[in-house]
Amino acid sequence: MRLILLLALSGSSLLFAEGLKIKVSAQSFIAPEKWKSEKASSSMRAAQFTIPGKEGQGAAECVFYYFGPGAAGGAKANLDRWANQFAKDPKPIFKIEEPKPGAGGVQIVYLFGEGTFMSGPPFGGAKVPKKNYGMAAAVLGTKPGYIFVKMTGPNSIVKAARPDFKKMIESGLK
Repeated sequence: MRLILLLALSGSSLLFAEGLKIKVSAQSFIAPEKWKSEKASSSMRAAQFTIPGKEGQGAAECVFYYFGPGAAGGAKANLDRWANQFAKDPKPIFKIEEPKPGAGGVQIVYLFGEGTFMSGPPFGGAKVPKKNYGMAAAVLGTKPGYIFVKMTGPNSIVKAARPDFKKMIESGLK
């Protein structure tokens, strides 16, 4: 539930809006206010959001995954798997960011990609090519186990949502 607090200071009003708080493992994150929380479509998903685009653009999706200590491989295995969800032709563009460890020494690795995303079940099954798609992904080296977060959708929506995505990830490190 969104919390909206209206404060009156010196005869003027200040509207303070806070996004939805979600808990994944031991971490609590604050999702951007405009993102819509959805019921997870799979038991593999710890949380799921829709990121609306401008009218006629469609939407992007952001999913949190948590499998417990030592499960689902580490950062490299997951980032490689996610990068391989893009078609090889035309060649996708990728950027990796590894900022210094955050609060509590938590290491984050970000992967940003764009190209033709092959949408479909993660381990086999028919894939549907989605041209001009983007990805913003993060792997958090938290205790007791890794948290994986992946946003995919039309590239223009994903690019516009990147600052909010990073802010949400970093909110879980405080």
